[in-house]
Amino acid sequence: MKPRHVAIIMDGNGRWAHHRGLPRVEGHRKGAESVRDVVRAARQVGLECLTLYAFSSQNWQRPPDEVATLMQLLADYLTEDRGEIMENGIRLCAIGAIDRLPSLVREPLDALIRDSAMNRQMTLCLALSYGGRESIVEAARAAIRAGVPERRLDEAALARFLPTHDLPPLDLLIRTSGEQRISNFLLWESAYAELYFTDALWPDFRRGDLYAALEVFSGRERRFGMTSDQLRVQTDR
Repeated sequence: MKPRHVAIIMDGNGRWAHHRGLPRVEGHRKGAESVRDVVRAARQVGLECLTLYAFSSQNWQRPPDEVATLMQLLADYLTEDRGEIMENGIRLCAIGAIDRLPSLVREPLDALIRDSAMNRQMTLCLALSYGGRESIVEAARAAIRAGVPERRLDEAALARFLPTHDLPPLDLLIRTSGEQRISNFLLWESAYAELYFTDALWPDFRRGDLYAALEVFSGRERRFGMTSDQLRVQTDR
């Protein structure tokens, strides 16, 4: 069993650098190499969607020089990997408060989202200036603005206003660095996702680590509130 949609909390860049006596920004630069390898591997194994937690709403509180470096690395990725993304049929999308991003990121991001919109091999979703709670609140506000009556505002109705409404359901959420929490990431979407935690720091996480997570996922039993017997009956039909 292969997941359709995998999301990754890319954690551990700072610790990777600290362990080597390097500035934190060097960890972010090394982490960018992991992004490239994992995106390539995800497409090659046939994932429909890969979502990467690239920058959270809370990350704006980090030191200004670190934020500036992260923004430059994002801009570099969007510029330098544009050709590969287009050639491999990857559709790029982004979730989060995109309007908060500086123009050096927002301009190539908007251009690549537009130009890759018809690509169908895989969707790469970047969570930028993103927060799960904030996303749910904004969805509720959007539903109110759209005039959805209270009696009709159920889970399905609210889900249509989430920024992930056009993505496959989240199957597998991976977090690197040994931390075992989801840190305000895809809170609604991860309700029934399988969780996978690895001690590997993000700069050390490469395609082999992704394959290991997919292997573990293949052995999980996803019951969605049902019993194992009920699942077997459904499978046998």
